[in-house]
Amino acid sequence: MPNSSHQPAEAGAGQGHEVFTVGEWSHDAVICSASLRPGVLGCGVTSVIKTPDEAALAHSRARQRRAQLPVNIPLSPAREPAAAGKPTPMSAEMWQSLAVCLLAVLTSARNVPYFAPLSHDMINYINKINTTWTARQNFPSADMSYVKKLCGTLLHGPRLPVRETFSEKLGLPDTFDSRTQWPNCPTIQEIRDQGSCGSCWAFGAVEAISDRICVHSNGKANAEISAEDLLSCCGLECGMGCNGGYPAGAWNYWTKHGLVSGGLYDSHVGCRPYTIPPCEHHVNGSRPSCSGEEGDTPKCVKQCEAGYTPSYKQDKHYGATSYSVPSSEQEIMAEIYKNGPVEAAFSVYEDFLLYKSGVYRHVTGEEVGGHAIRILGWGVEGGTKYWLIANSWNTDWGDHGYFKIVRGEDHCGIESEVVAGVPKNEMY
Repeated sequence: MPNSSHQPAEAGAGQGHEVFTVGEWSHDAVICSASLRPGVLGCGVTSVIKTPDEAALAHSRARQRRAQLPVNIPLSPAREPAAAGKPTPMSAEMWQSLAVCLLAVLTSARNVPYFAPLSHDMINYINKINTTWTARQNFPSADMSYVKKLCGTLLHGPRLPVRETFSEKLGLPDTFDSRTQWPNCPTIQEIRDQGSCGSCWAFGAVEAISDRICVHSNGKANAEISAEDLLSCCGLECGMGCNGGYPAGAWNYWTKHGLVSGGLYDSHVGCRPYTIPPCEHHVNGSRPSCSGEEGDTPKCVKQCEAGYTPSYKQDKHYGATSYSVPSSEQEIMAEIYKNGPVEAAFSVYEDFLLYKSGVYRHVTGEEVGGHAIRILGWGVEGGTKYWLIANSWNTDWGDHGYFKIVRGEDHCGIESEVVAGVPKNEMY
């Protein structure tokens, strides 16, 4: 019983797709999805139509939807459903509908230009359209295997308990920047470099933890928490080290097992500084070139580097509690306003890699992976609300290591996976 109807996107079709089911027979169906993002096509399986009434209704809807497709898809009269357990074989009519469906999708996709990742063509496209941000040539000496590895957050993983709401009790300002709110907390001003390792999930966590130790001690305590310690010692609770991890696992590890101090690569700051060297992400400079082969997960060494005191065990910093922040613009703002920067994870697309300035909104390119960052505040630019965010790809990237992204729309999932915690105050 052929059917063509507009349905919600199914698993595998991808978020933001228009999905049309064309030619559904018995227990099998062909889905051709015309993505709202360029160059994404897909076919899969959907639910069956079981009764003549359902078939007639679907056929009626199909005729209404046909005019919205880029080509005219012929529809056959509705037929009786096949007997239960006896799928109808693919006929010439079915193959014809499938071919026409694919042609429709290809025609639709052709109307949106495709650009190679990290290309000048993509940069020129972004800068010529009427959007809220500008692009530049980032990662000129890096290949995509390296860039994909930087996006090392495993999205939709374990979740921490969601804290209670309290935003209604606060008078939140229109703009807020943790850097100016807590000027005596030096870690808030810092942009780190994760090197050739998918350790963004660890960096987002230790950066925000470091900030919160200072905030909650009223500037009396300053500790640069070690990304090396978290990355190498958390184990499966956090994921797979340089091959990806879970922000929730990172914060939970801090509260249960504690983390020592440790600064940037070769800084000799703290107990366990970062051991993965930075590489030349963005310019032709003195750093070694970046590739996807470097940056294996360091070994868990439970001792401080030579010459540092106190001991590894004595240097531990612990959290009193860790939690998920409600997926609400106001609650995320309230959390930052009251307790300091938070860690968030979102989906990175190819155009984001080219960010230079302005308020990022995804306009072209395919998904690269999940990425974790630190949200410092919020504001409004040119009438567009934004989150102010610190990245961990060194100060050469973006706006001196920072970027802004659309606020209040859960754009790229930025408001769906926000985690935070509170340090043990008695330690400071």
